[in-house]
Amino acid sequence: MSMEKKLKKRGIMMLAAFFVVLGVIFMPIFNGVNGLDFMDNLYNSISKQSAYFIPAVTEKAKQHNGTAVDLELLMKDEQQAQQSAKLLEKGGATVVVTGSTMKVTGDLGAILQNALADSDLMYANDGTKIVEKYGYNERQVLYNWYNILKLTQKNLNKQKNFVEADIVSRVVKRAVQVSYNYYTIEPQSIMDALLLVSFSLVFYVFYTLWYGYGIMYLFEGLGLKIGH
Repeated sequence: MSMEKKLKKRGIMMLAAFFVVLGVIFMPIFNGVNGLDFMDNLYNSISKQSAYFIPAVTEKAKQHNGTAVDLELLMKDEQQAQQSAKLLEKGGATVVVTGSTMKVTGDLGAILQNALADSDLMYANDGTKIVEKYGYNERQVLYNWYNILKLTQKNLNKQKNFVEADIVSRVVKRAVQVSYNYYTIEPQSIMDALLLVSFSLVFYVFYTLWYGYGIMYLFEGLGLKIGH
């Protein structure tokens, strides 16, 4: 058998094995989910363990207790405005809703403390308490907080209250968004899954090289040469 035929056969066998393994990876045999979802869930759990910034942001937000704000927030529609008003009122603010517009006066620190408290409950996967607190879906509550605070940040920047706008931005990025994205995910230390993580990284490198060499052998077996 010529060298080109050997290379072509080797390349075909390597690629065939590659796609067999790929098929197994996409089968729901890893605790009822496929391999990609299983590893995605694992890495999400590990990253959640190290993404808890709420206590630090809460301390920063306390520095704004007593800071009065006067805001006009245009929500998506009247329903969102009515829902959002409940969140702000729980933070001690006075809210007047006209259609989809909210006129808000209150203590910025108190408003942020309430947003952070809700984010903390969501981070702990305790959405039931949020539903009991406001009377509607916990994910919608966090989504409304996101919109409220983004509009508040925009308002404060227009008023040239840049320090206040900055703390609002921190609450959004390090508390509201993180809690929403990690909701229902159980945190896990990387040390608890060190062997599995190590195996996945080694396998990823090996599997990528496997595919690359399979392609290379196949092309060389077909008489195609890579050069420069």
